Amino acid sequence: MAKTEQLQIRVSAEEKSLIRARATQAGVGMSDWVLLQLFPPVEVRFRECLEALVADPDRVSFTLAALHDLLAGLSGQQITHGLRNPPGVSLPPFEANYVAAMVEFAAMAQGVSPPAWTRDVPPLDRPWFGTDLMSLRLHLLTNSPAAFRRRNIFIDTSVGGRV
Repeated sequence: MAKTEQLQIRVSAEEKSLIRARATQAGVGMSDWVLLQLFPPVEVRFRECLEALVADPDRVSFTLAALHDLLAGLSGQQITHGLRNPPGVSLPPFEANYVAAMVEFAAMAQGVSPPAWTRDVPPLDRPWFGTDLMSLRLHLLTNSPAAFRRRNIFIDTSVGGRV
């Protein structure tokens, strides 16, 4: 993205020294370090995945798999810091719930609270099952991860652990 605008902020000499030291420690310039604090790479990659969900509805399963891989590799701190802001991408109800459940599931796995914005996604009005086979629905009802059940999504993570 081309940088065409400038932002100036006033800081004390001590704050500037601290910013310079942290930027040097991170191996980047002061401006880049400040931008990394505002827009962590995790947040940028997460938003790209969500934009892909909207842009290419025929590839939803592939994009959800990429999102799973991103979330599975995050630490608790990365979830807390990198996903704290609402993604700013308007998703259809199913995708919004699936993504919110994935984020909640990843946060739970890392022992951190999910971002507050996940609570703002209303659950689906009707249940959605990961299969059309009626014989498997009882299994899905009882074995789906709690984050998904709360959102009326019933899936099985036993194969490959993907959600």
